[in-house]
Amino acid sequence: MRKLQTQGLHHITLTGADRQSSIDFWEGVLGMPFIFDQPNLDDPDEGHLYFDPGDGRLITIFTNEKRRPVHGRTPTDPGCVHHVAFNVSHATFSQVVERLDERGIAHSGPKDRGFMDSIYFKDPLGLLIELACYRFEPPRGCSHADVMIAAHRIRVERGDYNIQEIHLADAIERLVQQGQQSLSQDRTPQNPY
Repeated sequence: MRKLQTQGLHHITLTGADRQSSIDFWEGVLGMPFIFDQPNLDDPDEGHLYFDPGDGRLITIFTNEKRRPVHGRTPTDPGCVHHVAFNVSHATFSQVVERLDERGIAHSGPKDRGFMDSIYFKDPLGLLIELACYRFEPPRGCSHADVMIAAHRIRVERGDYNIQEIHLADAIERLVQQGQQSLSQDRTPQNPY
């Protein structure tokens, strides 16, 4: 038996309401360019809108002019989507509370996740949206996932409850030492003072 190896998220498709409310939220609130539009090829009564969330991948929305936004929370039963998280820069994250408040959009306020900061709010259909901002940049040649697994291992080695910035900093140092050669024989911390 062999795996079906994935190589990244291709797209997420959500069921939306009408066309304009979908465009107004995904592009008008979250700033995702509306890049492609065609009928839903499996249901001629629906449209299929495509948005770029910022990394060239896709968020797509099935729309139907007969559907109207419902503002209750989407189901969180097993098998349902709990929330969708989007990466934002630190500069944007520092403005999220103010910009959501300007629009009267209720939100969680900033949440400390140890390795990132998050804020949660609902889209017009009740889907929980998270805006997340990493607290670190991975070293050259590494991904955020590389830093996360290294930080996890350090956290577990030390018996710490949850990930903290010290685990991230130590993980980055470890990854640089493993991935970047040096002419030095001794790469341990030194005191030149």
